[in-house]
Amino acid sequence: MDNQALSLNNTIVATNANVLSMLSERGKNIFFPKLGILAQAAQARGKAINATIGEAVEDDGSSMHLPEFDALVNMPTANIFPYAPSFGKPEFRSLWKDSIYRKNPSLKETVISNPIATNGLTHGLSMAAYLFANEDDTVLLSNHYWENYNLIFENNYGATVETFELFANGGFNVADFGKKLNEIEGEKIITLLNFPNNPAGYTPLVSEIATIVAEIKKVADKGKKVIVLIDDAYFGLVYEENVFTESIFVELANLSENVLAVKLDGPTKEDYVWGFRVGFITYAIKGGTAELYEALENKTAGAVRGNISNISQLSQSMLFKVYSAPTYEQSKKEKFDILKGRYDILRDALSNPKYAEYFSPLPFNSGYFMCVEPKKGLVAEEIRKHLLEKYSTGVIVLGSVIRLAFSAVPQAKLPELVENIYNACVDLDK
Repeated sequence: MDNQALSLNNTIVATNANVLSMLSERGKNIFFPKLGILAQAAQARGKAINATIGEAVEDDGSSMHLPEFDALVNMPTANIFPYAPSFGKPEFRSLWKDSIYRKNPSLKETVISNPIATNGLTHGLSMAAYLFANEDDTVLLSNHYWENYNLIFENNYGATVETFELFANGGFNVADFGKKLNEIEGEKIITLLNFPNNPAGYTPLVSEIATIVAEIKKVADKGKKVIVLIDDAYFGLVYEENVFTESIFVELANLSENVLAVKLDGPTKEDYVWGFRVGFITYAIKGGTAELYEALENKTAGAVRGNISNISQLSQSMLFKVYSAPTYEQSKKEKFDILKGRYDILRDALSNPKYAEYFSPLPFNSGYFMCVEPKKGLVAEEIRKHLLEKYSTGVIVLGSVIRLAFSAVPQAKLPELVENIYNACVDLDK
């Protein structure tokens, strides 16, 4: 093991030895190199001659670039072309951390790590798996989950995905979640919570959050080391009363010295910049210190550097500028209102009693999506194909349910979407 990794591990042990046992073998061995090329380049910064960095520069020291870009982006070249740090741009990380506290006021003074920038949430999840999931570890998900989790945890890192039933009696199935947590063998548990859920579009009610957290605490109190990966991709898109509007991160951040909360979020869905590919990883644990978090941040940045080097300088710079604009909050609210309007129209359309003969909606209250479950023995995949062929309508099938991305459908066409599904079911039932 490299001495730099060993030093980080010793720092972790000195503050909370439980966290070291949560790391995968890769996580224990990774570090951000403070020696070598990066250290030598940092020492040469500002010198009269600097032949260290692997970038091309003009004679005046500015970033070399093709002049055609000047007409496309009105921003200083230093915010566009150079490599960004593997940790992320410092000012952008600080701004994002501030936003976590602002959007989650229940955090209050809880000490959390500084966010580390990732190449979107997919990359963030992959880096979390790198750091915490060994081969043959179990990752517990709800049975309604984004299929990319399989590629990340199973195909890339050799872990095993197990599921619990997400719904019971029209709400979160706390009983099965707790049961499946207790069935995981070994001293370490990894679970992933995704709210609003993709594909179901469900966020727990305020009354459900405490019971979910209680199940996690029960296993932690038995001495299990629990890593809770929190996929907050659709954070903030809640459309109903009595739904928990903060991240469950706030309830886990100070829960137990045996529970590490790993928040994965970013602007992709929140701020409608899917192609920018920027996300963040942020850590919290009861009693967490600046030293502990710095060690985790260094390991995470090391994993990023060893994987893709760093995140887009331009994307981070543009987002930082937009977040500082006085019109930002109003613009964001306008887009939220559009999605809320689509949600309301879809929910109203689905309330027509005639549809209940052929399909029923799963509980939904937030996010981009919702799902319907066919009845009368109808097969979801056959409905999907029939919708394409006869009704020029595209939907996604996940197992036995049909996912509808109401985020992508104009409000006026949502009743037609539901009617088309109904007509396809009628056709196939003949």
